[in-house]
Amino acid sequence: MFNSPFPTGNFEKPLEEKISDADIVFVSDMFVEDYAGGAELTTEVLINSANGKNICKIRSSQLTMELLSQGIEKFWVFTNFSGMNTELIPSIIANLRYAIVEYDFKFCGYRSPEKHEFELGTACDCQNRMVGKLISAFFYGAESLFWMSDCQREIYESHFPFLEKKNSILLSSLFSPEFFEYVSKFSNSKNDKSETYLIVGSNSWIKGVDAAVSYCEDKSIEYEIVSDLKHEEMLDKMASSKGLVFLPLGGDTCPRTVIEAKLLGCDLIINDNVLHKNESWFSSSSLQDTVEWLMGGTSRFWDEINTQQDRQPTISGYTTTHNCISQKYPFEASIQSLLGFCDQVVVVDGGSTDGTIERLSEIANKDERLIVHVQKRDWNNKRFAVYDGLQKAMARAICTGEFCWQQDSDEVVHERDYEKVKQLVRKIPKTMDLVALPVLEFWGSKGKLRIDVNPWKWRLSRNRPHITHGIPATLRKFDDAGELYSLPGSDGCDYVRSDTYDPIPFVNFYTEDAHKARELAINGAEDALAAYSSWLQNITNGLPSVIHYSWYDIERKIKTYKNYWSKHWQSLYDVSQEDTVENNMFFDKKWSDVTDQDISDMATKLETEIGGWVFHSKVDFNKPTSCITVGSAIHPESMGEWIK
Repeated sequence: MFNSPFPTGNFEKPLEEKISDADIVFVSDMFVEDYAGGAELTTEVLINSANGKNICKIRSSQLTMELLSQGIEKFWVFTNFSGMNTELIPSIIANLRYAIVEYDFKFCGYRSPEKHEFELGTACDCQNRMVGKLISAFFYGAESLFWMSDCQREIYESHFPFLEKKNSILLSSLFSPEFFEYVSKFSNSKNDKSETYLIVGSNSWIKGVDAAVSYCEDKSIEYEIVSDLKHEEMLDKMASSKGLVFLPLGGDTCPRTVIEAKLLGCDLIINDNVLHKNESWFSSSSLQDTVEWLMGGTSRFWDEINTQQDRQPTISGYTTTHNCISQKYPFEASIQSLLGFCDQVVVVDGGSTDGTIERLSEIANKDERLIVHVQKRDWNNKRFAVYDGLQKAMARAICTGEFCWQQDSDEVVHERDYEKVKQLVRKIPKTMDLVALPVLEFWGSKGKLRIDVNPWKWRLSRNRPHITHGIPATLRKFDDAGELYSLPGSDGCDYVRSDTYDPIPFVNFYTEDAHKARELAINGAEDALAAYSSWLQNITNGLPSVIHYSWYDIERKIKTYKNYWSKHWQSLYDVSQEDTVENNMFFDKKWSDVTDQDISDMATKLETEIGGWVFHSKVDFNKPTSCITVGSAIHPESMGEWIK
């Protein structure tokens, strides 16, 4: 459907295959096989608790546009990413679904506001600099944010208040099942503890080793500095020691050493820079409370990831009606098809007097997803044609879904395409606001699909507040009475910005090669017709399509030209057109002289002798247009009796 926003290229095949096979892609500066630090251990616990999901690990320094392209439909989890090329962040925000597990403070160039102040002698203001703005945008683009402590989250939100709107989950440091088995064995044993307090040796300024030593010496506390121990050895050491002194000089979001020491029965001498210090799960006097919280961390994580990975974006469908019963529109089938894949369907009626409103109310009473709003208009007004766009704009404004699907009341979606729509909204890159999709337009009831008209229409859009319907800025004009009309080139219902009326950019499946084949096929080139037909079949196999029944009943359509459409275009374009032979594109006579029998005969001739005609010029049966012939299976079941 979409051209990938990422370039293609060659890269390490094993990693390419891993991404292709993965359910979730984890990105981190290092993993436990590189370095067994606190962040890496927590990440490994998350990966090992994936419950059958296929996980791909990518080191942040390895990440490229090619790898992002390979995983554009995957769900990603970013942990530490200091090694990542920051130029990739805008593409990630725009195109990937992802979550972030934050272990420190990456909005700061030093990953610690306190370290920033220590090194530079000035308070950290990185939140106002490019690094902070880029990281905050990265966080805002995530589906979910996981924090090590509430205090850490609050610091972020104080700098970037818009993050308060995000899905935020308190994770904390996590531990393996083997660790909890060790703690359980220790709790059931009678290990004698020494009088020694441990200080974890580190070359990192922020860990506050010198401060811990000074504290112990000032308080005459027996202490031992330990470093370079394997994890198991460190646990044994804590199990046999009286306590732990840990006085970091800056915010340490959720130091796992402190948690381990508590669960192994150590007295804790810690300061407020241990950011999880006062959280209820940790400060509780019950070790069981702490253990249960920690053991529930993987569930908190995967419940949220599964929710986001499987989440179906909501869709609002909208359409407009006006005397659809008397005009013989398949509006009921159209609405039923919308209800087949939409979470909400909005219908704005223009004040029907033929029973259309009553029938809409009956449908709404049976399905609460249908919202019917009546907006009466003066359809005798000189500028009544402009109301078409206004009605669509009103219907769209009522929609509450994440995506909007616009459909006219003579358009129907086939049942087999319902799921395609739902899948499509999950794959559209975030930067794409408007998507054009295929339209299959009938010419009469004999199974002819027109190729003389463009096979696409603006259809699916994100529900952005600035998107509406109307006349583009370059075509907007006002008459002497100050009433709006359009220059030719718009039907009054374009997708435009509500503030500037500039057109909304859109993505289209329709290619230049397909257009050239269609142009040749219209004029009878059989090989081009076969190629275009095959292309269209492939497109509609993959993309949801709409079947347009406007010209299915050609006789009805000619009558609407006689009674309505010529007036509509005069109203919209501020033109005056006399009823003359020259202005009648169907008949060599004035419309006032055309009888119902003339229309019936012309409808039969049009249906049988040509494959479609755009009536900007008089119909010429000496230049028949080609079409694609299809069987009855193309019709949705919802059309029922209408197509007979």
